[in-house]
Amino acid sequence: MSTPRHPGTNSAKTAFEGFTGFSTRELDRLAIAHDASHYLLVPESVLTPADFAEVGRVMTAAAATGSPVVFRSGGTSLSGQALTDSVLVDTRRNFRSIQVLDGGTRVKLGPGVTVRSANAQLARYGRKLGPDPASESACTIGGVVANNSSGMACGTEFNSYHTLDSLVFVLPSGTVVDSADPQADQLLREREPELHEGLLRLRRRIIGNPDSVRTIERLFGMKNTMGYGLNSFLDFDSPVKILEHLMIGSEGTLGFIAEATFRTIPLLPHAATGLITFHTLHDAASALPELVASGLATIELMDAASLRVAQKQSGTPDSLAELLVDRHTALLVEHQAASAEELEQKQRHSQELFGSFDLAAPFGLSGNAKERAALWHIRKGLYTTVAGNRPQGTSALLEDIAVPVPALAETCEDLLELFRRHDYRDSVIFGHAKDGNIHFMLTERFDDAAQLKRYEDFTEDMVKLVLDRQGTLKAEHGTGRIMAPFVARQYGAELHEVMSRVKRLIDPVGLLNPGVVLSEDPRSYLDHLKIAPAVEEEVDRCVECGYCEPVCPSKDLTLTPRQRIVIRREIAAALGRGETELAERLRRDYEYDGLQTCAVDGMCQTACPVLINTGDLVRRLRSENQNAVAAAGWDAAARGWGLVTTAGGLGLKLAKAVPAPLASAVTRGGRKLLGTENIPLYNAELPGGGSRRPRRMSSEASGTLTEQRVEAVYFPACIGAMFGPADDSEGSPGKGASLAFQELAARAGVGLRIPENIEDLCCGTPWKSKGFVTGYNRMQSKVLPLLWQASEQGKLPVICDASSCTEGLETMREAASHSDPQSGYAGLRFIDSVQFAHDRLLPGLEIRRRLASLALHPTCSSTQLGINEALNGLARSIAEQTILPQNWGCCGYAGDRGLLHPELTESATRLEAAEIGQGDYAAYASTNRTCELGMTQATGKQYRHIIELLEEATRPASELS
Repeated sequence: MSTPRHPGTNSAKTAFEGFTGFSTRELDRLAIAHDASHYLLVPESVLTPADFAEVGRVMTAAAATGSPVVFRSGGTSLSGQALTDSVLVDTRRNFRSIQVLDGGTRVKLGPGVTVRSANAQLARYGRKLGPDPASESACTIGGVVANNSSGMACGTEFNSYHTLDSLVFVLPSGTVVDSADPQADQLLREREPELHEGLLRLRRRIIGNPDSVRTIERLFGMKNTMGYGLNSFLDFDSPVKILEHLMIGSEGTLGFIAEATFRTIPLLPHAATGLITFHTLHDAASALPELVASGLATIELMDAASLRVAQKQSGTPDSLAELLVDRHTALLVEHQAASAEELEQKQRHSQELFGSFDLAAPFGLSGNAKERAALWHIRKGLYTTVAGNRPQGTSALLEDIAVPVPALAETCEDLLELFRRHDYRDSVIFGHAKDGNIHFMLTERFDDAAQLKRYEDFTEDMVKLVLDRQGTLKAEHGTGRIMAPFVARQYGAELHEVMSRVKRLIDPVGLLNPGVVLSEDPRSYLDHLKIAPAVEEEVDRCVECGYCEPVCPSKDLTLTPRQRIVIRREIAAALGRGETELAERLRRDYEYDGLQTCAVDGMCQTACPVLINTGDLVRRLRSENQNAVAAAGWDAAARGWGLVTTAGGLGLKLAKAVPAPLASAVTRGGRKLLGTENIPLYNAELPGGGSRRPRRMSSEASGTLTEQRVEAVYFPACIGAMFGPADDSEGSPGKGASLAFQELAARAGVGLRIPENIEDLCCGTPWKSKGFVTGYNRMQSKVLPLLWQASEQGKLPVICDASSCTEGLETMREAASHSDPQSGYAGLRFIDSVQFAHDRLLPGLEIRRRLASLALHPTCSSTQLGINEALNGLARSIAEQTILPQNWGCCGYAGDRGLLHPELTESATRLEAAEIGQGDYAAYASTNRTCELGMTQATGKQYRHIIELLEEATRPASELS
């Protein structure tokens, strides 16, 4: 299909101005233009419709103005499916509904729901979705259906096409079709008579041509996402069911998928995994038929180049790390089962088979979670390692094909020869061997004419290779722009014409996603290629996959980590073109969207396949843009931090003593005068000020532990001195985390030591997050020597009672050790109070009373520290029922960020707060005082530190008020 021209006039823009989220701002258009593919088109305008009815009105307006429309959700697609220079419709933000049906056997999902979110809801019913794409943390249901996603275990049996129950979709005409309606086919005939009859004619045409039937059966007998799903004409005779299944894999070219209902499959919680290493690729391929027949859930192939890459990864098992890789090939295999007994039976059944192979390394199946995770890290880390270490200025391309399993080995060998012939030296081959589906990676420069020609020549050779093997050019990733010109070569002229008629029948003007799935231009896959110039150290490794976006607290307010990175690239590109005014406008808008509303929480790094912490970029930019007066003030604060915390506590006590509107008005005036980045906004939900940090253990002062050996250094966080504690369960003033932790240690018989000058010490996070380097270094130079001394040169661990501060101390240690390896500070050990209480204190405590229920809020820092399991363990010890919200995430409070920009916390907590509001729990707990404040404000429920609740649960009856 040719790309229709759109007017791009003011009248066309005006037609969309009344729609939700309409924007033509350059920052918004450029931020959303980038996705995981190696293509780039910048939309003329961006919309974020509120519901699917508004989507219908958008399509009506598009038809009236001749403006092409493209739907965009998670943006994890690799083939250029969701890009446009016209109207881009964001269908992720307002389409996140989840409705579990029939005890979990079905689930109705909005297109903006991620696969991981859906599976989290289904897990409580022992069910899951059939499609299991590797991008499940970020890819959305709209994309899963639009691309007919599968994955590592689902094969074709449980892909989107075969597990779909019904769809609600909007046609380009604006007609809404609900295929679950018993009258859906009749309604389609009444509302769209030409479409209804046209589908029947196409079905008769296909069925009447034996060659067409054979081709469709052959290609759709394997994983195949190339072109439209013509198998729907063979599988169904009702036009509405044909149309419903044509929508699957149509990549937004036929309509908008507003809602999808899936039939779910059982969740198999028991698994055993192993890595079978063969001497050659041929040996591995020869073993496939027997392995597939043995009932293995997954069989993942990794070629010799992949194994060499895997050997560079941390945590690689010794059997692989010590292997002298020559022509070796490995298969990562896994059995899955509903019970331990079933798993054991499967393992016994396949043990004789595994023993019959001539292997290059020892082999065994393991059910140990840690060992299994290490094995899967080998497979999943291939993309991370290759993409993260690609040369600067190159783009990473992850491609996929499928061939009949008997042709797999020969296809892989020929692909390796193509890599050698075209000088792609770092390419790896891996994938789903039992499906004949393999992925391969290339890194390429598209700003170099010679390398672009190399890519073109390679593509032609690769297409011929796959089609000669009776394979498909796209198995999982969708046709997109990259393979649209080759659809006719794969299917032949007759079926290509059928697909063209499908497109014209449903979208006669060609307004939906032009240039995707079908293209008349044989070289269109070389158009709109994305250039990736070197920009900044923190961002150059980014592959723009979007995995970071679901965990970002500002995702629904301003920018995501991916977008913060791509705008930096766009600023550099504008400067490179001499467009200084554009660069300046982007910088100006980036100040709020990119810098002020970033929580620098590091959660993006936990989801990033190449381990980028976008907070590092934001902190550096804040440092470069810092106000000299503010920097001097924060440096002075580092000199006398005890006075600052005392003043902060007194200020909150004073504010609590006056009418809240007065205190708020004063801070609003200060913000207008000095800026929103410098003056926090007071609100009535804030507590009064805290108490001065103890210089000695309270229990030591009373003499109860004078004879006990000190086991750890205690570092009470300064946020407890600024913010007073929440009320306890009886409504009386609470003890706070600091005093509660001290009393727990005393009850457990654990001696603690507080370092000297504690009132003047801080973990440094306030300076680091704001980019005040001088003040941060000053605080570091005070804290680490005193902790080194108090810990007896690292012999004793240092315990902190606020998880963000524990993380801050660990970061401080790492920075000092990196800058001065001889300092010895690498020997300091920091443990959060939650972990210490779980591991050391809890065994020595008596639980005297238990809560009926307890809702938890893990934090970004507890996640980074890896203490969420300890948090859950403490919760289970003191509560009959523990609740972890499905929608939990960083609250965006980020120290004082929630006070400077309360809209950030409001946006970040909206879904979690709504979920919490559906229940009524006995208590609410977290691991950090400022996060507790954020969640209290968001939910109206009193959040407290889990340590405080543990202290109450173990408090002797004689001490109860």
